[in-house]
Amino acid sequence: MASVTPLTDLVNQQLESALSATRPEATADPLLRRSDRADFQANGILALAKKSKANPRELAAEVVSHITTGDDLIKDIEVSGPGFLNITVADRAITGNLAARQADGERLGVPLKENPGVTVVDYAQPNVAKEMHVGHLRSAVIGDALRSMLDFTGEETIGRHHIGDWGTQFGMLIQYLFEHPGELAPAAEVDGEQAMSNLNRVYKASRAVFDADEEFKERARARVVALQSGDKETLDLWQRFVDESKVYFNSVFEKLDMEIRDEEIVGESAYNEGMPQTARLLEEKGVAVRSEGALVVFFDDIRGKDDQPVPLIVQKADGGFGYAASDLTAIRNRVLDLHANTLLYVVDVRQSLHFKMVFETARRAGWLGDDVTAHNMGYGTVLGADGKPFKTRAGETVRLEDLLDEAVQRAAEVVREKARDLTEDEIRERAAQVGIGAVKYADLSTSPNRDYKFDLDQMVSLNGDTSVYLQYAYARIQSILRKAGEVRPAAHPELELHEAERALGLHLDAFGDTVFEAAAEYAPHKLAAYLYQLASLYTTFYDKCPVLKADSPEHVENRLFLCAVTAATLHRGMALLGIRTPERL
Repeated sequence: MASVTPLTDLVNQQLESALSATRPEATADPLLRRSDRADFQANGILALAKKSKANPRELAAEVVSHITTGDDLIKDIEVSGPGFLNITVADRAITGNLAARQADGERLGVPLKENPGVTVVDYAQPNVAKEMHVGHLRSAVIGDALRSMLDFTGEETIGRHHIGDWGTQFGMLIQYLFEHPGELAPAAEVDGEQAMSNLNRVYKASRAVFDADEEFKERARARVVALQSGDKETLDLWQRFVDESKVYFNSVFEKLDMEIRDEEIVGESAYNEGMPQTARLLEEKGVAVRSEGALVVFFDDIRGKDDQPVPLIVQKADGGFGYAASDLTAIRNRVLDLHANTLLYVVDVRQSLHFKMVFETARRAGWLGDDVTAHNMGYGTVLGADGKPFKTRAGETVRLEDLLDEAVQRAAEVVREKARDLTEDEIRERAAQVGIGAVKYADLSTSPNRDYKFDLDQMVSLNGDTSVYLQYAYARIQSILRKAGEVRPAAHPELELHEAERALGLHLDAFGDTVFEAAAEYAPHKLAAYLYQLASLYTTFYDKCPVLKADSPEHVENRLFLCAVTAATLHRGMALLGIRTPERL
């Protein structure tokens, strides 16, 4: 791997050197940003001038006098306004940097973090014996993208799928299965659809008996006690529910084009044995106290009705444990056993208060120290066209499988309409890539903490900020590269660049910085926005700069080179978001 220094950093280095020569006793951050009048604008000189009590324009002129302009890096630099510096980068520098990025292969010259850590990402948390619905979409899609982005920067990520596989409902399910053996086929003998059908049938039947038969209800409650105490027969039947559910989970995640590793499915049950110790430690440390028989933690700044404190309940008065106990035990495991530096929770924003209390409790107990960061990445709600939580016409929660199937079906219509030389099998394959990509991109292009409307017509549109627009840009480039035949892409730094080529090249050079910023801020929408702008800049380049009919062989090769680097960047960036880029569409 050969990392490539971004042009912004190279320009910064020159500015810092000039600033040091001008004012050795003081330094300033040049605060480089894009400008309408130049490639970059530095406005940090204003702050330095104020600090050193100098005239900003005179100081800016002094700085400019220490910078050599020409063809190597900075083509031109001028003082603007009250003391800004407008900087134009040399064409040779743009092409040269892109050539170095292309030579680095898949990483495109993007370096790894200097001091990577270990991040545990808690995401994609379905419930055993229950269907996944639209509410499970965002956690899965956002979490998967964040892991890819963090991995790309060099961070070690560990996935944790904290599935709901424990609690009172399992007493009802297991007792019913004891009394009605044969209702569940072994998980190895069913596919995802059959698994969910079996689980639904057993759940509905057990619920009907539970609601109608008081004696069965008592037997089900006794079965919960047996489950929590580790009774072998009870655990064996519980395991069958878990195995059957995993078959179903995997079928849904496969449709989402996501890999879920079995060893990373660590549900609530995994922390069952550790919860009593968690409670004991909290009480011994004085973090939790007994109140009306329950073990709770109070917070000065969290109050409810009548200004009464809202407690975090670690252990109920009857001795049972809830979500707080399992989440706190999970933190102990992730910090002490997995040696995580960062805990990232991708959960519904409505759980924000719960995790605020859990994190504060863990800090008081010493399980979250200064060297460990816990972050709740609360996400917003998927809305329907009416701006309300997405429901079916009957008012029911939308099944995730149905939503994904419809997206693929709608994408197939778009692909078939545009397809020229694709077979039916290829259309079906592309439809899955376009449809699932459309759903993911609509989610990821929105700031995670915001709600967004689920509009399939817009999602699969070829126009606007959609994954289909990006996928077609990539496919168009591949078509051009194929048509070029034996003419291969080649960088020609000596060539003068068209305005559209410069804009495209400068944006391509910012890919690494964008990925690092998006990963550090847990903001996949920033990477999505970068990729959309990249596709838009490429469209402008394509319209204004003939590629295969350029003025000279060198211009053809250089423009093919810009095409190739754009394609590689689109491919890598989309892959980080978990979206495929078909070669033909």
